Amino acid sequence: MERKKFLVCVDSDGCALDTMDAKHKLCFAPLMAEKWKMEEHRKEAEEVWNRISLYSSGRGINRFKGLELALAECAARGFLQEDLTDLSAWLSQTDTFSNESLEHQIGETDSPLLKKVLDWSITSNRTIAALPPSRPFPGVREALEEMSRQADLAVVSSANRESVESEWNRHGLIAFVKEIMAQDSGSKVRCISRLMAEGYDSSHVLMLGDAPGDKAAAEKNGALFFPIVAGREEESWARLRTEGFERFLAGTYRGEYGDGLLEEFWEALK
Repeated sequence: MERKKFLVCVDSDGCALDTMDAKHKLCFAPLMAEKWKMEEHRKEAEEVWNRISLYSSGRGINRFKGLELALAECAARGFLQEDLTDLSAWLSQTDTFSNESLEHQIGETDSPLLKKVLDWSITSNRTIAALPPSRPFPGVREALEEMSRQADLAVVSSANRESVESEWNRHGLIAFVKEIMAQDSGSKVRCISRLMAEGYDSSHVLMLGDAPGDKAAAEKNGALFFPIVAGREEESWARLRTEGFERFLAGTYRGEYGDGLLEEFWEALK
């Protein structure tokens, strides 16, 4: 298939699909409290997780990085006794934050902590798979279909590949994208860089996301960022269709228009 002039990268959880809250509040957070035996402080532990991963500038952080931060805060609050050195060491060394990379590190170190982290991650995937079916935010399908006529689309997500592929296939969205890049593909910075290496000019690349990490990944590659504002997702997708995408194509996105969108984005994460 001939490459188009423009490329749009789309985050999945919390951006295109209404899956973010359920995965964190029903899976990642309670399982952290369970696996690290913090039942007596479950509510506080879950609040720590949710604030870091949903309601702060950390929104959208990779699950393993989020776990390190949440466990460290629980330890600082005095209701967790755990040496996190092995987890921190792996996170500082790996290029791929995935179960497969973690398994390799366990093979090298036989770390009890990392075995617990892997168990938590695998159990989380299993629990996520059992959640009620996700749904795209209103307007997502229409926007993807319209954009795909003039731009190549790619999913760039830090979520588990099996989960992302299943959800995008279930909702019939997979037909609009040229590629899915997930947790096993590396960081979002790396994924966007690999896509841009196919020949897209940085001014012709737009990243759609709901988290500061999406913004940072775009900017590190010189690309543009369109925020899907937390709590205002339907409005954001409508704005993308009616004005944002057209400005992107016309070369009038960067500057006053893009800066105005960012003000709303940051306000929602305070």
